[in-house]
Amino acid sequence: MKKNRERFCNREREFVYKFKVGSQCLELRVPLRFPVQENASHLHGRLMLLHSLPCFIEKDLKEALTQFIEEESLRDYDRDAEASLEAVKSGEVDLHQLASTWAKAYAETTLEHARPEEPSWDEDFADVYHDLIHSPASETLLNLEHNYFVSISELIGERDVELKKLRERQGIEMEKVMQELGKSLTDQDVNSLAAQHFESQQDLENKWSNELKQSTAIQKQEYQEWVIKLHQDLKNPNNSSLSEEIKVQPSQFRESVEAIGRIYEEQRKLEESFTIHLGAQLKTMHNLRLLRADMLDFCKHKRNHRSGVKLHRLQTALSLYSTSLCGLVLLVDNRINSYSGIKRDFATVCQECTDFHFPRIEEQLEVVQQVVLYARTQRRSKLKESLDSGNQNGGNDDKTKNAERNYLNVLPGEFYITRHSNLSEIHVAFHLCVDDHVKSGNITARDPAIMGLRNILKVCCTHDITTISIPLLLVHDMSEGPHFKFRILCNRGPKPPGQEPATQQIFVISRYCLIGVSLME
Repeated sequence: MKKNRERFCNREREFVYKFKVGSQCLELRVPLRFPVQENASHLHGRLMLLHSLPCFIEKDLKEALTQFIEEESLRDYDRDAEASLEAVKSGEVDLHQLASTWAKAYAETTLEHARPEEPSWDEDFADVYHDLIHSPASETLLNLEHNYFVSISELIGERDVELKKLRERQGIEMEKVMQELGKSLTDQDVNSLAAQHFESQQDLENKWSNELKQSTAIQKQEYQEWVIKLHQDLKNPNNSSLSEEIKVQPSQFRESVEAIGRIYEEQRKLEESFTIHLGAQLKTMHNLRLLRADMLDFCKHKRNHRSGVKLHRLQTALSLYSTSLCGLVLLVDNRINSYSGIKRDFATVCQECTDFHFPRIEEQLEVVQQVVLYARTQRRSKLKESLDSGNQNGGNDDKTKNAERNYLNVLPGEFYITRHSNLSEIHVAFHLCVDDHVKSGNITARDPAIMGLRNILKVCCTHDITTISIPLLLVHDMSEGPHFKFRILCNRGPKPPGQEPATQQIFVISRYCLIGVSLME
């Protein structure tokens, strides 16, 4: 049957069209190969242009061409069908196999026969959590999360103390060895001791890392099982024990309110808020908040007041599965890891509290590395194809060499995203790759950092991220020099004598994120 189909395909037929121009009778002959892949209207336009045909035959030629293609295609389908039936009658094709193939194709392409989607555990848990966090059980959830946070924090504190003691002991041993260097000990002895110290630190860090990973896994499983059970119990109106379990304690509530009030009193002195309108005809309102703080302050949990309602986490939890997400931009280098700089500090904050909804930060970074590796492989193959075809010009040689040199890294202006439910005020972190050029003060609108920021704002607008925190001057550490003009613009003036410089400038955009593009321009 396949041979018969191939025989009818790729057959050439001649289209003949006769028309008169004055007293002359003209004839147009065009060979067409069936099945015709090109659109009939496009083919008609090409014929009119190629043969300089008069405009008064345009409509008639189009109708004749369309009718010719339909009739000849229908004849081919009929011949193919007859040949297939003959193959079935002659026994060349197995009738049962053909019937099963048709039934499978029909079932896969018809909606009423399609299999229902299997329920996902993550989606079910998200729905259950969203219902509970908007119920009187929200305080119970937040208190349980805070208890888990305190437990992990204590475990991390024990780890830090043990590592500190080990380093102090190793430092004393190294000082003693250095004092004997050249007397009874050689450089080889010093190197051997340094190797032993490094191995001891690695073993201790691996031990604590495994213990933290195991503890967070147990907490996540217990938390999810408890949330599912609580949701099922709430559906039972005859369960009287739940009212005491989710009851708010007034004293704890007042204690937390006073604590949050004190925190607000400490922070409100260092911020300014603005309301602006953008747009030529259809103006939109944007809320802008400028404050001096550390970027990680939006991520860290408050360690005081272990009990009671945690108001600073309530809004973040309420909007976790909503259309009002909060994002944060971190300026990182081109390596996808959490070993140095602000990446290490951010990973440390993420590890202080178990993420009950999303994978751990290390697992998310591993997925990003795999995606980047795949993207680089595809891009490299396309570059090689363009080089082989001779379309590569000299101006793109630097880009090719740069892509090959940074094969496993991200380039300036590119960013990757991690999701979090265990941070204080954000749900999404944008890790924007920048280089030292952002500190030069000569940034243009086409700079990779600005283009990356624009792409981040586009993602925010298309994925319901309505509040985003961005380092205002695209630096995490403020310094004198290129940023002096901005101080004048903000009416802050130069640093007063004897006062420490601001460590961070951040602006937070509420409702819409496009304000960031206008501000950066």
